Amino acid sequence: MEKIECEILGLSSSPATGGAYALLLKELYGNRKLPIIIGQFEAQAIALELESIKPPRPMTHDLIKAIIDNLGANVNEIIITELKDNTFFAKIVLEVASLTNEIDARPSDAIAVALRIGCPIYVADSVMDTAAFTPSNEVPDFSDESQDNLDTPPEPPSTSKEAKIASLQEKLRQALEIEDYEKAAKIRDEIKRMSNSN
Repeated sequence: MEKIECEILGLSSSPATGGAYALLLKELYGNRKLPIIIGQFEAQAIALELESIKPPRPMTHDLIKAIIDNLGANVNEIIITELKDNTFFAKIVLEVASLTNEIDARPSDAIAVALRIGCPIYVADSVMDTAAFTPSNEVPDFSDESQDNLDTPPEPPSTSKEAKIASLQEKLRQALEIEDYEKAAKIRDEIKRMSNSN
């Protein structure tokens, strides 16, 4: 499986998501960003670690790290492996006594553990292709157009499937900028549906 190393770019809430949070990952050596909707408790666990705040008693992910450490195991990496039926899937790659095991996990839990252990976060290339977006202000422009036209890319023919997908990707970018994650998830699903249709 091809995989891309990512970093956490941010964590935010939106009234439109009904108490859920959006975790935004960014590929280390590129511009694509991947939004993942996560629950309130998982967001809190990630936020505490990002802010280096230690609660007075261990949280679940702290307990998991303590168990891993006490068993003499190592977490090599976590990988967001799949997007199926609008749900992300992840694996924690654990090494115990020279044996490597992959443990299924929710991406939010896997990332919370990765932050505590300090291991890399990867996303499968296929997941990035399906669900990631590139902000329009970070898209390199290779045309010979004058500088005045850099902010307005040429419109592709409106009848093509590629043009419709490009339009949806722009709407996705706009929805994410205003933190309307519910709308963004619907647009992402429509892009996926169109990309998979023949």
